[in-house]
Amino acid sequence: MHRSAFRRILIRVSTVGVVVIGAITVAPSLHAADSENGRYSMIPTADGGLRLDSRTGAVSNCTKGPQGWSCNAVPDERAVLDGEIVRLQAEVDRLKGELAAGSRTEAAPDQAAGKTPPKAELALPSEQELDRMMTFVERAWRKLMGMANRLQKEGSGPI
Repeated sequence: MHRSAFRRILIRVSTVGVVVIGAITVAPSLHAADSENGRYSMIPTADGGLRLDSRTGAVSNCTKGPQGWSCNAVPDERAVLDGEIVRLQAEVDRLKGELAAGSRTEAAPDQAAGKTPPKAELALPSEQELDRMMTFVERAWRKLMGMANRLQKEGSGPI
């Protein structure tokens, strides 16, 4: 989390804490606005009050001005974060769809074109090829054994 974002959250938490403490210590003359069976709760502040919608969780700052009371929604970072989560989930779903579509066409290009892929067959060597390979291995083995014998004879002499 960035330092500035942390600072903003800390300021908001502090502000809410002060408001709650103020609501407890100040004479609670402002009670719940019972417009819809206790849907809204009011918390007094120095210049008015905070209104909490218990159904949606929205918070509004209510102040009394020359025209009367007005309530303005308090910016909610949670709504921004929820919007970003929804956007990222949609992007992940889109990318998964593209990946699945791409893997289907790459895995079976002949099937996509209506062709059946050729079957892989294992071609075994002929008898003549086996004889040539065995001759080569025998010669290589004899050369290796001859070299080992020479090294052993040279190593057993005087040091």
